Amino acid sequence: MSQTTQQKPIEITANDLPLHCPRSDAPLWARHPRVFLEISHTREAVCPYCSAHYVLTGELPKGHH
Repeated sequence: MSQTTQQKPIEITANDLPLHCPRSDAPLWARHPRVFLEISHTREAVCPYCSAHYVLTGELPKGHH
């Protein structure tokens, strides 16, 4: 039997941009090569290494592209 557990999305604010995974507070066992993720257009991003799901909450900073 296979079990699929959905992880709760990780909420990101404008203060966390530019977004990269793993985040600096990730435990050592959860580390992988750092990858920067584009989140400002769709307000969501999924890490290609660990499948962490990030969601942008709140407003983008003024002048952000």
